[in-house]
Amino acid sequence: MDLVQTLLLALLQGITEFLPISSSAHLILPSRLLGWPDQGLAFDVAVHLGSLCAVLVALRGEVAGLIRGTLRALATRRLDRDATLALWVVAGTMPVVLAGLALKDLVETTLRSVAVIGTTTVVFGVLLAVADRLRPAAPRDEYALRARDVAVIGLAQCLALVPGTSRSGITMTAALAMGLSRSAAARFSFLLSIPTIAGAAVLSLGDLLEAAAPVPWDALATGFLAAALSAWACIRFFLALLERTGFLPYVLYRLVLGTVLLLFFV
Repeated sequence: MDLVQTLLLALLQGITEFLPISSSAHLILPSRLLGWPDQGLAFDVAVHLGSLCAVLVALRGEVAGLIRGTLRALATRRLDRDATLALWVVAGTMPVVLAGLALKDLVETTLRSVAVIGTTTVVFGVLLAVADRLRPAAPRDEYALRARDVAVIGLAQCLALVPGTSRSGITMTAALAMGLSRSAAARFSFLLSIPTIAGAAVLSLGDLLEAAAPVPWDALATGFLAAALSAWACIRFFLALLERTGFLPYVLYRLVLGTVLLLFFV
């Protein structure tokens, strides 16, 4: 890949990984419009690791609290609010891990069509709008999550295996439906992304180590840095503006993007 392709794909990954607008829908457009070849497994691993580092830095206070809470729970055998939230992050991740292992071949082949991506981009955009519109007048934060809430959010995250759904989008939608505030829904979605992205990167890294192709270290380093910086900025600005702007701008964007994909690329 040349420098322009590397930077564009890394920036797209970094920005769209955490916004509720679907990274799959965006990563397919450059190849369709510009005829670019697939970026390869090594590049995918690099940009996902960049996104992982970004969310760890952006939410370092929350992550540190979860680690301290877990250590306290192991020492005292009592769950405080930080330890409970850490438990909910693990529990909310398990369904998508199991579903991903079971449906890996289907997701990577049949479901990667433009028709599927365009349709899910529109449908789940509408669901996000509905959930945001119907959120309660006195929403809760992520520390008030119950087991039922986590089960719903975790099962909803499995839908993100279908390209175009958006992992961030569907988890925020489910969290809003469970009564969380906009900011709390976003923060819990970002926390759920940590084990999800890490697990996906580890699996991809295993496949990469088995491949015999040479590794383009310069492109990987560029992609990692661009994805990390853009994802960090995206998370910070998104959380800062969310309560003021709501989800409507992202819903409208999804509707336009999905319609374009269905009308011009199917």
